[in-house]
Amino acid sequence: MDEKKSGGTIGAVRHGRVWHYFHSLLDMRGNMLSYDEIDDMMREQAEIHGANMWILMLAILIASIGLNVNSTAVIIGAMLISPLMSGIMTMGYSIAVRDIQLLLKALVRFATQVVICLITSTIYFKISPLTVPSEEMIARTAPTAWDVLIALFGGLAGMIGHTRTKHSNVIPGVAIATALMPPLCTAGYGIATGQFRFFIGAFYLFIINTLFIAISTALIALVLKIPYHKSVSKKSQKKVNLAIVLIAVFTVIPSVFVGAYTVYDSVVDTSIAAYLNDSFRFENTQIVKSETNKQKKVISVSLVGETLSADVIKLLRSQLADYGLEEYNLHVTQNVVTEIDNSDKVTIILQENTISDLRKQLDAQSEELSEMQLSLKGYEAEHTADAVLKAMPQKAESIFPYLSDCKTGIMSDGRNNIITLTADSDKDLTEDELATVRNWLSAESGIDRAETYITYIPPEPPETEDTENENNEE
Repeated sequence: MDEKKSGGTIGAVRHGRVWHYFHSLLDMRGNMLSYDEIDDMMREQAEIHGANMWILMLAILIASIGLNVNSTAVIIGAMLISPLMSGIMTMGYSIAVRDIQLLLKALVRFATQVVICLITSTIYFKISPLTVPSEEMIARTAPTAWDVLIALFGGLAGMIGHTRTKHSNVIPGVAIATALMPPLCTAGYGIATGQFRFFIGAFYLFIINTLFIAISTALIALVLKIPYHKSVSKKSQKKVNLAIVLIAVFTVIPSVFVGAYTVYDSVVDTSIAAYLNDSFRFENTQIVKSETNKQKKVISVSLVGETLSADVIKLLRSQLADYGLEEYNLHVTQNVVTEIDNSDKVTIILQENTISDLRKQLDAQSEELSEMQLSLKGYEAEHTADAVLKAMPQKAESIFPYLSDCKTGIMSDGRNNIITLTADSDKDLTEDELATVRNWLSAESGIDRAETYITYIPPEPPETEDTENENNEE
């Protein structure tokens, strides 16, 4: 019984430690400002200061220039400067703590900032010589459900970071991610140029970002259990909650449809490109023009070259279903100049296609030539090495007269090559002389490591006079 109790106690302790670890790891209240400090900060953010307004105008000008010249880096810099984020967070905070007076104050400040931004950006685009919308502007005119999620998650991160005792780079990061300034600048461009499609799309994106940053800020304030400033009845609170939910839902609905259409449009474009690339591969027939009318579900293709038969075109139409394009009809025009502007254009397109094919052939031949040159260099190097190796014994005997019967060869230790010399010598070589021979071997062959195997053969002694006399007597 004691062992069971002891085991249960140890298990409970371990469980408690694990729980404490994960609790401290995910505790949102750790390193948090006091409730009074958070409240003072939010109230300060609702104040209108002249310096902030000047900073805001300068930021909107920088963002407008960045959008005008299509510079992402400049736009990011403007978003870092902008003081818009703090007012939105104060609005969300005031809703969470039920402080209507603070909410109205924050709304007035925020509305003033928005008006200033629109006026400033409109004036800039009125006087700017660049009137063509950039890619950065066009990207801000069709908000999707992903923009809703970015604003929601960004607002959650922003409020968590904003309520810490040590501020980090969370707020600047949220300002960049949620992109409040570029939509306002694009809305100003729409007003300045009379293109209200730009104004409506961009301002709708700005409203999405504003609303969901405020909602996520309110959610974090509730999670942190910041005390209410005013008590309201449950009935009144339910009405407020319902109003917030309805506003959020009606704001999100258009973006969901836009997002779904964007995804569908991208999938259709990919399928059409794959269909045209895979199915229209003919040796003597080429596509010179292709258009897609997604409203009428028609793919129009203009061909030049060898005329395709009716059976081939029927087969091409049947292949639409393989790419998920069964709702589309294929319209084929062959060798009709009026369909593609004029005969000069056909000639140019055919020449461009021919040039493209010739370039591909040239690239392939260049690659083949490079491989042949590498092989030739290897062959030449190999044969040059053989020639040097064959000439080395004779060279060694001429440079070192005391050597004879020289032979050279190459062996390997598994990692490096070794040049070797075997020879006879009528001289007992010193270590310095052997080293000289090895250095010559290495320099002559180009191989770093050299070994010598030299056998010393003493010369025969010369015959003396006594030996000659003895031979004569005999």
